[in-house]
Amino acid sequence: MGLVGLARFLHSLSNHGPDMASSMYQRLMEHLTTAVLLLDGELRLEWMNPAAEALLSVSLSRVQGLSLCALMESEGSLGEVLVKARDEFHPFTQREARLAMLGGEPLTVDYTVTPLSPHELLLEVEPRDRLMRISREEALLTRQETIKVLTRGLAHEVKNPLGGIRGAAQLLERDLGDPGLAEFTRIIVEEVDRLRDLVDSMLGPNRVNRHEPVNIHKVLERVRSLLVAEHPGVHIARDYDPSLPDLSGDEAQMIQATLNVARNAVEAMTEAGTPEPRLTLRTRARRQFTLGAERHRLVCEVGIVDNGPGIPASLQETLFYPMVSGRADGSGLGLSIAQGILHQHQGLIECDSVPGQTEFRLLIPLEMRHD
Repeated sequence: MGLVGLARFLHSLSNHGPDMASSMYQRLMEHLTTAVLLLDGELRLEWMNPAAEALLSVSLSRVQGLSLCALMESEGSLGEVLVKARDEFHPFTQREARLAMLGGEPLTVDYTVTPLSPHELLLEVEPRDRLMRISREEALLTRQETIKVLTRGLAHEVKNPLGGIRGAAQLLERDLGDPGLAEFTRIIVEEVDRLRDLVDSMLGPNRVNRHEPVNIHKVLERVRSLLVAEHPGVHIARDYDPSLPDLSGDEAQMIQATLNVARNAVEAMTEAGTPEPRLTLRTRARRQFTLGAERHRLVCEVGIVDNGPGIPASLQETLFYPMVSGRADGSGLGLSIAQGILHQHQGLIECDSVPGQTEFRLLIPLEMRHD
């Protein structure tokens, strides 16, 4: 409808009485997903709706009367646009502007400034990061599902003849007169078994085996202890949010997924000879967070951050495909299996990488459905 259409709708309601219009106005503004802020002529905050409180991560009662420039910083010219809109009494719109919230991360937003009077400005802010992330995650989940279907089909076609080859080799070994030739049939059986195990690894888990409370920090401490034993030269730091509740799932699978990602990061740093290699294990709670097309009330975010060489841009789009690896001796299965495990927990793994900093984010809903 937009705020202009909303104003017309409320105007029509005023014909039925001011109390009804006021009540409806309050309800509609509180349920808008667009952040709406009302500023006075000095660009001080007079009012904002709950979506704006969520965007700023602060309540209206704490920041009412403060200058907007003290609440958010702009890489562009937000302050200049607000002053221009006020002085010229003309609305302005800015697309894909970068704003830094107070104590938060930079966001990409669209915003519109509308002067209501010489002493009041209406600021609408629509975050774009969420929409871009939803699009990226939907594409990631679609690719993951396609990979799973193709891999299972390939596994079926490969495992059937492997079983026949293994059985034929065992029968041949029994009928051979020369015991020395049995070594060759044993090699056939061992190589067939190796290929079968490789195919099983590509498939990953079919489902979450157990639905039980899992303490994500216990999982991370187990992963940390394993990595410290394997790579004592890597400094592994903790940055935990102790308020996180337990998630529901399979602890062994979560350890496997997290270990695959963390070990991959440590081995990449070791192979590249990164000076003073450092890995950070971080946990955060994300509220009203969208994964794919579904919005979750609370999501656990596990960040695995390293200061290694980064992932080549040519690999970033195919990073979670089976048999894709940036390391000479890598199997290309660790990240694919980890993504499959997160998928079974209705979550996913994201990655951002530049030279000197690579971050994997494991996102797991804390109200998991039991399929």
